Amino acid sequence: MNERTLPCERPDTLPDELFRLRGAVPADEVGAVRASSFGFFQDAWRRLRRNKAAVGSIIVLTVVVILAYSAPLIAPYNPNMQNVPYANLPPRIPGISVNGMNGKIPMRGQWVDRYALANVPDDVHYLFGTDEFGRDLLSRALYGTRISLTIAFIAALLDLSIGVSFGLFSAMRGGAVDSIMQRLLEILTGIPSLVLVVLMLLVFKPGMVSIVLALAMSAWAPMARIVRAQTLRLKRMEYVLAARALGMSRFRIALSHVLPNISGTVVVRAMFSIPYAIFFETFLSFIGVGMRIPNASIGTLLNGGYKVFRIYSYQMWIPAVILCVIMLAFNLFADGLRDALDPKMKEQGDAHE
Repeated sequence: MNERTLPCERPDTLPDELFRLRGAVPADEVGAVRASSFGFFQDAWRRLRRNKAAVGSIIVLTVVVILAYSAPLIAPYNPNMQNVPYANLPPRIPGISVNGMNGKIPMRGQWVDRYALANVPDDVHYLFGTDEFGRDLLSRALYGTRISLTIAFIAALLDLSIGVSFGLFSAMRGGAVDSIMQRLLEILTGIPSLVLVVLMLLVFKPGMVSIVLALAMSAWAPMARIVRAQTLRLKRMEYVLAARALGMSRFRIALSHVLPNISGTVVVRAMFSIPYAIFFETFLSFIGVGMRIPNASIGTLLNGGYKVFRIYSYQMWIPAVILCVIMLAFNLFADGLRDALDPKMKEQGDAHE
C-alpha cells in the first residue's frame, strides 16, 4: 500500500478520568457554584452595600432610632419638667471651650456666661440648652423624635396594609368594581390633608390621634395607585394567564404571583412615605394643629424655637438639624433601596443624563 497509515489509539486506551457521568460535578466544584449564586434579595443586598450613601444613611437611621426609643432610659431629665430659673440656658458641653457650646451667649457685644448668671452648679450641664420654661432640650428632642418616628412608621404601615390591599383588590377585580374604587380614590386624594386634620379636630383633640387618622384617610392613596398600575401590568403576563387557566383563584394569584413581583416597588414607596409623614407631622405641629403642648415633637420644638430665633438661635437650629438629618437619611436610603431592588431604573436614569 502506497498510502501511509497514521497510527491511532484504540478507544479503550483513553484514560478513564476523562469520562464521567453527565451532570456529575466534584464536591469542591459544587461548593464553588453554590457560593457564586445569589438570590434576588441577596443580590439586592450586595448592590445596596456598594452604595456608600445608602450604607451611611442606614447607620445614621439606626443610631437615631435607638436613641429616640431609648429616651426613657437615656434622657437626663423629664421632658416636661419646668425649671424657670434655668430658662434659656445655651448648650454647655463638658470639655469644650468653644463659644456657643460652653454656656456663653453674646450680649451687648460680649460673651456672657449664662450659667454663672443663673447660679447653675458646675456639675450641671445641658447639652442642648433649655427653653423658655427651663426644660431640657436634649430630653425634649429625644422624646419628640420618638413621636415623629412613631407617626412615620404608622404611615408606612398604613401604606403597606390599606394601600397595597386596595390597589391589589381593585386591579384584580377589574370591571365596575375597579371603576368605583378608583372614583373613591380620586375623591380622597382631592381633599387636602390639612382640611382633613381640621375636620378631625372637630371630633378629636389635637394630638397623635388626629394626625394618624388624617394619614389613614389619604396618605395611602399614592401607594394604592402604584400597586394597581403594577398589578394591571402583571395581569397580562404569561405565567399569570397560565395560573388562571389552571383554575387558581384571584386571591391566590395576587399573593403567589403578583405581590412577590411588586414587592420591590412596594418597599421603596413605603420608605419614601416615612419622610413625608415626618414632614407632615412637623408642619401640623408647627402651625399648632398637631401635637399638643407640652408634649414634645420636632414640630413643637421648631414652633417654640422660631419665636426666639434672633436671641436664642440654638432653640431652632437643634430641631431643624435633627429634621434635616432624618429626612436626608430616609431619602438617601430609599434611593439606594430603589437602585438595589430595580437596577434597570438606575440604568435608565443614567442613560437620560
